Amino acid sequence: MTSLAPTLQGFFTDRLINQRHASQHTIAAYRDTFRLLLGFAHTTTGRQPYQLEIADLDAHLITAFLTHLETERHNTARTRNARLAAIRSLFRYAALTHPQDAAVIQRVLAIPQKRFEKQTVSFLEPAEVDALIAAPDRTTWIGRRDHTMLIVAIQTGLRVSELTRLDRHDIVLGVGPNLTCHGKGRKQRCTPLTTQTVAVLRVWLKENAGQPDDPLFPTRTGGRLSRDAVEDRVAKHAAGARHHCPTLATKTVTPHVLRHTTAMALLRAGVDCAVIAMWLGHEDIEATQAYLHADMTIKERALARTTPPHTTPGRYHPPDKLLAFLEGL
Repeated sequence: MTSLAPTLQGFFTDRLINQRHASQHTIAAYRDTFRLLLGFAHTTTGRQPYQLEIADLDAHLITAFLTHLETERHNTARTRNARLAAIRSLFRYAALTHPQDAAVIQRVLAIPQKRFEKQTVSFLEPAEVDALIAAPDRTTWIGRRDHTMLIVAIQTGLRVSELTRLDRHDIVLGVGPNLTCHGKGRKQRCTPLTTQTVAVLRVWLKENAGQPDDPLFPTRTGGRLSRDAVEDRVAKHAAGARHHCPTLATKTVTPHVLRHTTAMALLRAGVDCAVIAMWLGHEDIEATQAYLHADMTIKERALARTTPPHTTPGRYHPPDKLLAFLEGL
């Protein structure tokens, strides 16, 4: 067996699972990266994956693989950078046990991330939020579930993975009502609930009695909603809401857009960016800065506080023809 195979196995079992306690989502993303990379290396070198050495995955091959992702698989620069981050993580791990390949490893680690244009954050205005929340048919059980789920998502700003993992015991509706979720990076955080959200949750929990460990938003059979299912429900209700709010026709509404909507509502209410970052479970406060660029009303308020330059509007008047002749001499 070559040096690459045991190194790759140790990277997953020792580094990701035992040391970093990586989530299943992270492990799956890294797994997919190396499945693609090994397949590309097999096509390029003619060697089976188990025959590959670390030295075979040099900077030239890795760069060609990244180009392949963009040109043939039509991946975005963001996806390309995520694949490169996984490869870098493996090579940093390999550097500890394979000093003989240090030169190859360093050249791979020196491959830069690709710069790309960042799009403005998309979010919903208050009228669009009202139309979306009103879209589910509350005469049906699924409609009442979706109505409650949308209200919780928009008020708390939970990620879709956090929303689907909510259990009944994660909700506290007594004094100091709040919601507890297990977020990204295995971090637990509590989010306060508004009076309206509490009222809707009380009705929903009373209608759907169950055990504390049961999902808060179950499927018809009592199972847990998948990420795709939530995205499908949000898209369905957004399509229905467009009949009452035409501005929604210009927006792609996803669960993550609802998360952005929460952040923008807090920002417009004057909440500090540090508090918003804590509310959303951001690792770094800089991740919250994107919302400052997205809201035109904040920029307009800032402009209103400035003093305009002392200038008067006027049209251009050409100089007198005789003077122009003299100046041209």
